[in-house]
Amino acid sequence: MIYRGFTRNHRFKLDNMSMFRRRFVLLAAVLVALNVTLWFAAPGLALRKAIITELFGPNMVRAQVHLKNGQDWNLDRGVITKVNSTQLTLREFDGRIQSIPLASTTTVIHLGHHLPLSALARRWRVVVLWPPLGPAQSVDVEHIPRTNQGF
Repeated sequence: MIYRGFTRNHRFKLDNMSMFRRRFVLLAAVLVALNVTLWFAAPGLALRKAIITELFGPNMVRAQVHLKNGQDWNLDRGVITKVNSTQLTLREFDGRIQSIPLASTTTVIHLGHHLPLSALARRWRVVVLWPPLGPAQSVDVEHIPRTNQGF
């Protein structure tokens, strides 16, 4: 009888083990559910990004965007054929010629750096964001061709 107090109670051990197993199974189920959710969600997010890249990426020639708040925007990609302080003329990939008004508020960006509006030149490949009734908001310079300097 005295010896029984010093020995382990196997019945108590089985009760703790079943609780441990329940918690382990619950934790494993939660981790599996999280893993499956992330596994299916990640390709869906990548697909959306791929669609946006395809629509507005380097293959885009022009786009008209209609926002929920009622605003309309035009996106045009092409090569500058004429430029002055008030107007920019683009030749788009499909041959269309598009004249776009400019203003002093138009921003010109190349590789993250702001350029003055007067820096725009012929043969530059650009993407222009502009409203249908107004001057361009921004000109994103994609490529500046090299000029022959007689080297």
